[in-house]
Amino acid sequence: MNRKSYLPLVALFFTFAIFTTHSGICQDSTNFPTIGELIIDDPAFHELVDENAEIQVLSSGFLWAEGPVWVPEKDHEYGGHILFSDIPNNRVVKWEEGKGADTWLKPSGYTGVEPYGGEPGCNGLLLDKLGQLISCEHGDRRLSLLTKGGGKRTLVDNYKGKRLNSPNDACLGPDGETIYFTDPPYGLPKRYDDQRRELDFCGVYRLTPDGEVTLLTKEMTRPNGIAFSPDFKTLYVAQSDPAAAIWKSFPVNEDGTLGEETLFYDATENFKKGLPGLPDGLKVDEKGNIWATGPGGVYVFNPDGKLLGRISTGEKTANCGWGNDGTVLYMTADMYLCRIQTKIKGAGW
Repeated sequence: MNRKSYLPLVALFFTFAIFTTHSGICQDSTNFPTIGELIIDDPAFHELVDENAEIQVLSSGFLWAEGPVWVPEKDHEYGGHILFSDIPNNRVVKWEEGKGADTWLKPSGYTGVEPYGGEPGCNGLLLDKLGQLISCEHGDRRLSLLTKGGGKRTLVDNYKGKRLNSPNDACLGPDGETIYFTDPPYGLPKRYDDQRRELDFCGVYRLTPDGEVTLLTKEMTRPNGIAFSPDFKTLYVAQSDPAAAIWKSFPVNEDGTLGEETLFYDATENFKKGLPGLPDGLKVDEKGNIWATGPGGVYVFNPDGKLLGRISTGEKTANCGWGNDGTVLYMTADMYLCRIQTKIKGAGW
């Protein structure tokens, strides 16, 4: 994605009320607490992250933070701000340098009136070419678009007439408009065994600009994070299954469908050893390295699947995303919003 073409989100969505959060910690921009450590598996890791880089905690107190996305602002002192999901609280939170965290949008993923499980809000977030927010909504079981006028519209909520489970994460294809997304059952109150399920599988899908939905694979038990290689020839998908905590890679055919899957990396043993978390959100940098949350933090792989190192937060780390000038990696780790400075830019910056 080319961030230079984005319009400021703040100007687009002024119709939504802003609420001050009681759970975010407003901190200054120079004295952040730090957590975790860097785990080095290959010297090449230091080409991507300085050995003295620290994991800064920017804000805390969230029930389960997810889906960080950078919103650029041309005239902003710091270049923009981060939006991320606080799923159990059914809201999107905005964190801005020097100001801290505020509730930016509520409700974010469930508009019903009856209680709806423990994770009703939105999950993965991304921006379209106009800077509009695309959300993977758990409770309303759809992908939505927050339009320039401030209203939401449904992009997709079913496959062949059957309701989706609970869209989890998404990325844009090479045209910048086609959306690839995953659909595990985590947003359903009883998850896999929920009586509301209409599909008996967890799919990876493609949604074209004209609304056509294609099932790309249903072989993954719990598809979760999803991202393309910089050349869009490979699609990476995380599987957050405790019995098979893995990442898979798929060659992308010329028509946008997927070829035969390959096991990219298996972290099941790390999960069994007690490292916190499962394969979840992931992003790719400009050189094709994969930054993937999993048991014990953010795993950094080279394009061949070799583990270079791990950004160990000490928490269940849900997702990550590039921000600022493209070299800062923001991470949502359980109750925390964190970041770390890297030596490389995210793909598309």
